[in-house]
Amino acid sequence: MAAVRDPEATKARIFEAAVAEFSRRGIAGARIDRIAAAAKANKQLIYAYFGNKAELFTQVLGRCMVDLASAVPVDPDDIDGWVDRLLDYHAAHPELLRLLFWEGIEYGSAELPDEPARQDHYARKVTAIEDGQARGVITDAIPAGDLLILLTALTNWMTVVPQMRRILAGTQDSDRDRLRTSIKEAARRLVAP
Repeated sequence: MAAVRDPEATKARIFEAAVAEFSRRGIAGARIDRIAAAAKANKQLIYAYFGNKAELFTQVLGRCMVDLASAVPVDPDDIDGWVDRLLDYHAAHPELLRLLFWEGIEYGSAELPDEPARQDHYARKVTAIEDGQARGVITDAIPAGDLLILLTALTNWMTVVPQMRRILAGTQDSDRDRLRTSIKEAARRLVAP
């Protein structure tokens, strides 16, 4: 009996293998052969489903960002809760921040292949901050886009550089809890009206 093809399952395996490969090695270091082997898929299927390596990376990062936006929407009415949810999400999915850093290394300040979609993605987050500013629940002394950059940097940095978190804050669970409390306090002070 011949094996039954399941294109959606194959795409899902390719996607997961690509997330792992790109988060470990970046765009330049990633290899389609390794992605195909990890996904137990034909290399040609990757090109057929996702395009070239750069296009695959863009699709992988784009979907990971949509997943984050859906799981952890910006909430200017509950900065503590938003920070907690963001910290928890990145602890469970550290690959997203790795992908973003690889993208920064690869593209620098050059335009991204999906820049219009990315601008739309972030515009919705900035709008949520602007809404909170307009209602007076968070400061309007800092432009909304700048405030979003500052809050995400503050919240994401310990996941991006775990070695610095370990060196500066300690290795115990109580040290991580204390750092989380400090991050939330800093975020509250940053957004205070």
